[in-house]
Amino acid sequence: MHPPLNPPHLPIARYRLEFAVKTPLHLPAYAGSTLRGAWGAALRAASCMTRQADCEGCPLLAACPYAAIFETRPPTDRPPSLQDLSQAPRPYVIEPPQLGERDYAPGEPLVFHLVLAGRALEHLPLILWAHIRALRRGVGRGDGTAELLRVVHEGMTETVVLDGPEGSLLDHTPAVPPAPTFGAAVTLRFTTPLRLQTNGRRATAAEHTARKLLMALVRRIALLCEFHGHGPLDLDFADLARRAEAIDSRTDLHWRDWTRYSSRQGRKMDLGGVIGAWTLAGDLAPFAPFLHLGQWLHVGKEATFGLGGYRFA
Repeated sequence: MHPPLNPPHLPIARYRLEFAVKTPLHLPAYAGSTLRGAWGAALRAASCMTRQADCEGCPLLAACPYAAIFETRPPTDRPPSLQDLSQAPRPYVIEPPQLGERDYAPGEPLVFHLVLAGRALEHLPLILWAHIRALRRGVGRGDGTAELLRVVHEGMTETVVLDGPEGSLLDHTPAVPPAPTFGAAVTLRFTTPLRLQTNGRRATAAEHTARKLLMALVRRIALLCEFHGHGPLDLDFADLARRAEAIDSRTDLHWRDWTRYSSRQGRKMDLGGVIGAWTLAGDLAPFAPFLHLGQWLHVGKEATFGLGGYRFA
């Protein structure tokens, strides 16, 4: 088995975006979807050359950074292993402010994080510019505005890579700290709702097994490597599934309700999940790289909103 390396398989970076609120700004209890939507609209406006209403059929689709980042599509010539893939993973995660509805007054700081993976990092200037434009235009109920103060790369050390919206982006090497040495057990503390799936539906409490969690994490990172990194990982998924089956699991999880309104679908969506502690015990060596990178890449449905986020307890 070839575990993911960082680099060269999948460069990853976490950035802390620090804004100063200019006009009263309201964010819902879980702001990941709100921030993502505003950024996506600004990214499309900055990237689109044809001004088509929809990306389908666009002659520039293959070269469009918006499509590559925000609406990644599966290849038309998928290999057999990807035949059942309905959509490709997105190479970013928005990590919003902590859970809880919040009103920001002018002058207050607004801080959130952005994780980028693989080739998305090549578009960092455009991605940051789209965030600046989004917050200038307004987000949340009432379209509150904010101005960028600085962007900090949280790698081996913290480095200011952009000082103000008119500054120059400084060269830096995307990196995450090396993986720790695991013992016989590790505890993951989920701080944002985890949404695992079984045959397209929400997993029940009894279905929150070590195998389901670990294989969801393995599949997510493997697909990110294949679509946005430097090629597929050489993994024996059947063997990993058998090994995951042998891992003991102890959970202290509770349900956290969350709904969002989808303007695209024109309806409210129930996106609740579980938060709390999940302890895994056994031979964790095959999963150590995946568990480590999952602290940046998250796991489960709606990871791009920042759901399924955890840290080692």
